[in-house]
Amino acid sequence: MPLLSRRVHAPEARPREGREKNARYEIAGEATRRDGGGTASPLALPPWPGAAGRVRRSGFFSICANPRCRSGWLQLWRNPVPVFEGGWCCSAPCTLTRVQAALAREMDGRGSAIEAHRHRIPLGLAMLEQGWITEENLRGALLAQRSAGSGRLGWWLKRQHLASESLVTRALGLQWGCPVLSLEACKPDGLTALVPRFFVDAFGALPLRVAAGKILYLGFEDRLDPALALAVERITGLRVESGLVEESQFRPAHTRTLAAGFPPAELIEAAAEPALAVALAAAVERTDAVEARLVRVHDCIWLRLWLRPQNGPLPELTSVLDLIGSTAAH
Repeated sequence: MPLLSRRVHAPEARPREGREKNARYEIAGEATRRDGGGTASPLALPPWPGAAGRVRRSGFFSICANPRCRSGWLQLWRNPVPVFEGGWCCSAPCTLTRVQAALAREMDGRGSAIEAHRHRIPLGLAMLEQGWITEENLRGALLAQRSAGSGRLGWWLKRQHLASESLVTRALGLQWGCPVLSLEACKPDGLTALVPRFFVDAFGALPLRVAAGKILYLGFEDRLDPALALAVERITGLRVESGLVEESQFRPAHTRTLAAGFPPAELIEAAAEPALAVALAAAVERTDAVEARLVRVHDCIWLRLWLRPQNGPLPELTSVLDLIGSTAAH
């Protein structure tokens, strides 16, 4: 089932007058938008930051990034925007073609079953092996869990005071093969430009800090989300290191972050992929994006638009626009 469920029908794209002679497009009922707060393909996107607003040139000519461009790859100098995934598009049809190709790339394999992550060693056995709990402790927690019919083992260990929160989190870190991260000297509400509010809320993510302008530390409460981490890495160009944060630290910080300011975002619900592609391409065109990037996060498509060049690892809140799309097929 899609995260975004309102339906729209495949649109008819029609040319309209633009500031250039190239035909541009407006959308006839292709999607319903409202303001809003499978694993992404590992294909690399153009280097970032530093590529924003640049187009491939040859002297006084610019080269359309669409290999199927009908007006010829070499164009007399025109407006240098929009740029999609590092390449300038000379017209709306070329933008649409490139967005369609990117969307097909990201949606490839979406129908395959996604199995829940299974740890090699159960949490209780991992803690027992480390000597953090006794066999009696483990039996007591498992009995309480079975009697209640709900709740994670770690929660029952903490509830019955059989293990501390710190030890449970460390054990989860051993299961996931990731570090336990601290919130000391971290200000997650100052990094909201990196991840849309929708994802921070829906997937329980918390951007913690950026180290050396190259590494983003992304925190989670009790389980990692590799699909989201990879998507953020591809969009931002930062290397993402994921880790767990103790519940008592994570939840207050997560609440504060959700209350902070985020870049403007639009949610797009489309009946099918063609409608979604047209809606996303129209957004690239109407915003004159100096750069745009598209990735998949589970059943969502995330398109980030840079409205002006980015200086440094963090964009300004008003300099980017996020579009999060879904189709009725999911």
